[in-house]
Amino acid sequence: MARRVSVDLPGFSHANPIPAASRIGSLLCSGVLTGRSASGEMPQGLDAQMTAVFGHVRALMAAAGGSTDDIVKMTFWLADYRDREALNREWLAMFPDSSSRPARQAMHASLDGGCLVQCDLMAVLDAPTAAP
Repeated sequence: MARRVSVDLPGFSHANPIPAASRIGSLLCSGVLTGRSASGEMPQGLDAQMTAVFGHVRALMAAAGGSTDDIVKMTFWLADYRDREALNREWLAMFPDSSSRPARQAMHASLDGGCLVQCDLMAVLDAPTAAP
């Protein structure tokens, strides 16, 4: 088994030849997740895109064999970084316990293609089991 393992996300892919995430041992690092739908369309509005981004986060964590409880840091790039209402709503829904939330950073970015938000994450998963 290779030391580094690519993690693909059904219904989400990049235009470039990169996986949705990569894992070495217990460490998982994602590439950029956007609000794009499985059909490749970018929904209109930050609310819809943010909902889709957090859906991709849940799906990615499941595909990697973990859960959102394993996330230690998320970084968000926002077209309007001061507009955090949709981000905070989804954040609180995913991480309701204030004593157990990952670190978070939000920054301004010039995004293209109608994209209003992008994020990436780092997570620490249970150690992979060795093949018999």
